[in-house]
Amino acid sequence: MADTTDNSTTGKATSAPRKSSWKYIGPGIVVAATGVGAGDLVATLIAGSNFGYTLLWAAVIGCLVKISLAEAAGRWHLSTGRTLFDGWASLGRWTTWFFAVYTVIWGFVYGAAAMSSSALPLQALFPDVMDLEWWAVACGLVGLVFVWFNKYAVFEKVMTVLVGVMFLVTVYLAIRVTPNLPDAFAGLLPVLPDEKDSVLNTLGLIGGVGGTITLAAYGYWVNAKGWTDTGWMKVMRLDNRVAYATTGIFVIAMLFVGAELLHSANVAIASGDKGLIQLGDILEDEYGPATAKFFLIGFFATSYTSLIGVWHGVSLMFADFVARYRTRGGELKGEEVASGERERSWPFRAYLLWLTFPPIVLLFQGEPFRLIIIYGVLGAAFLPFLAGTLLVLLNSSRTPSQWRNGPLSNVMLAVAGLLFLVLCVKQIWDQPWADFF
Repeated sequence: MADTTDNSTTGKATSAPRKSSWKYIGPGIVVAATGVGAGDLVATLIAGSNFGYTLLWAAVIGCLVKISLAEAAGRWHLSTGRTLFDGWASLGRWTTWFFAVYTVIWGFVYGAAAMSSSALPLQALFPDVMDLEWWAVACGLVGLVFVWFNKYAVFEKVMTVLVGVMFLVTVYLAIRVTPNLPDAFAGLLPVLPDEKDSVLNTLGLIGGVGGTITLAAYGYWVNAKGWTDTGWMKVMRLDNRVAYATTGIFVIAMLFVGAELLHSANVAIASGDKGLIQLGDILEDEYGPATAKFFLIGFFATSYTSLIGVWHGVSLMFADFVARYRTRGGELKGEEVASGERERSWPFRAYLLWLTFPPIVLLFQGEPFRLIIIYGVLGAAFLPFLAGTLLVLLNSSRTPSQWRNGPLSNVMLAVAGLLFLVLCVKQIWDQPWADFF
């Protein structure tokens, strides 16, 4: 019988089991928790508030699209023994420049956004302790210390606990508002709302269901778990499906809350994280302070999993980027990726510091206008970049023939690429470029 001991604490590759099993699941939970942030919940709430259950089908399709992207990233890592950045580098130097600029600017702005998002529910729960900015600083520093001193195994366990809190809160709220199940089932039919810009709103909901760069980080977490060869392929695919089934439950539950609590009462909430604070006030009025506090705890779990998930996952990617750049053309094999050394490397820790300390300036001085525009454009461009490069990598000789894309994978990645390209163009079009110059 195969040895299935999990050596993710040491970073050593493990022997693959004969059959996939739920007991091996881990990276999927991490990517689901990281990918679903407060912004995703607000977007889904607003969709439910504006359209009721009409766009439930779009949320389901969003999960299917993200399954295909994460599966492709994981399949590349397991089938080639090479990292995703190694694959990108094989496509030309332009990928290196894109990733370098993206991680520097995106990380700077995202660091401030993640810390602020995590601080909002804490300040609402403990309003007299300290100001929002200092709560945000505390969240960032705790995340830094946690990721700095713990390897993947501990990180995964903490993420799993926080996902459990998220799951309990969102499902409880969905049940508490007493959803109209016949209307919900009717919402699975692909119908567009009869309103202006309904197509773009629908595409935005599909594209916003959990994950941006964290989809690319999935393959790195797969390797950190100790899965480094094709023997783990079935386990990875089960893990990935569980991840986005969990994501689907979060999103559908919040759409139920939006449809029943906000749509039926014709109540609007603000976009962005502050919309969840408004929802907390509404829940307190409707169901009492205990439900409101329970929701705020879930809000914190949702935000903080995104913070520490990015602190860990994107730092792994950055460490791989630096290592790949320093080899000047050398390939990084699976054994090196799974060794666990990357979590102790100076590039990993340098990027952790970049995510934590420079963004503190933004917390106290406001966000630079031009930087925010560039951040928005780069963020919108990443998923078309990911989908397009995976299409090329997994249909070429870079991937062993047995593990190249089949027709379904090609269709899903092509659909994902086109979807995110449309959203990218819209994001660029909507930027106030006149004020930029």
